[in-house]
Amino acid sequence: MIGGSTVTNTGEFISADWLSQAGQTAYGDHAYVFYQIPLEAKKFPMVFLHGGGQSKKTWETTPDGREGFQNIFLRRGFSTYLVDQPRRGEAGFSTVSSDGPLTPAYYDRTMFTLFRLGLWPDFYEDTQFPKDDESLNQFMRQGTPNTAPLDFNLVADSMAKLLEKTGPSILVTHSQGGGCGWLTALKTDNIKSIVAYEPGGSPRLFPEGEVPDAIKTSFGLIEGTAIPLEKFKKFTKFPIVIYYGDHIATEPTDNYGSDQWRAEIAMGRKFVELVNKYGGDAAVVHLPEIGIKGNTHFMFSDLNNIEIADLLSQWLKEKGLDK
Repeated sequence: MIGGSTVTNTGEFISADWLSQAGQTAYGDHAYVFYQIPLEAKKFPMVFLHGGGQSKKTWETTPDGREGFQNIFLRRGFSTYLVDQPRRGEAGFSTVSSDGPLTPAYYDRTMFTLFRLGLWPDFYEDTQFPKDDESLNQFMRQGTPNTAPLDFNLVADSMAKLLEKTGPSILVTHSQGGGCGWLTALKTDNIKSIVAYEPGGSPRLFPEGEVPDAIKTSFGLIEGTAIPLEKFKKFTKFPIVIYYGDHIATEPTDNYGSDQWRAEIAMGRKFVELVNKYGGDAAVVHLPEIGIKGNTHFMFSDLNNIEIADLLSQWLKEKGLDK
């Protein structure tokens, strides 16, 4: 468990009234980390942060039961740290109140479209997601709710504390975790690189005076957040690569999954342009542009996840991060 806080309730605890919460302390708002360290591990660990509505399960196994990035990169000699962000998964307790009891989440059609598996009930013809019913069932069941309000800074604080323990590390993020990853970089000097799989959600960080115009989509307004240039320059201190999958629109469309990522990839390209403008080393890799077709928002667990892992391994080697 990493980070977190405690809150002590008013009153006096009396053992005869042992179910009373009076005088007792709540523990919460920590992250949970599962890690494995191989013999003769490579110098820099890989720290994996999941996306929205997900948990460390994202990195463990694929919906059809193949090995995920946890084992793939462990076999390749990296120590792997899998994080459940505060108020999610195995780090579910919070010291703040939620909006009420959790209710059923009726979102399977929404997720199918948003994550670009296809347009319900039809998969994209070339999708890299396994099309059998049980894989889709497993995928829908791996989601997990927020148990209290989502707080990007709280997540970033926990990630910075984790990196104090791991030392210099390769941070791998997905989706909503991408926003938390950018914030983490502002809070620690222990990031050797950031690998972001389709970072989305706020904050999308840009230097003051250079924030791109907001982009209207059928998903909603996609916009950036300004930070001082000196803070932004932290992103020039280590290499960054951002990967995007397939079926991303090039023109406005009512397909909100495709349309959101039309704006997100535009924001990603602008971010990379500015990092490089100030002396950094950043790149966007749009998989279809290099001949890899059909990947979803969860490219690291698609049918070709070994190919996706090989791309990352090649990049880490080029940057001298696999020693």
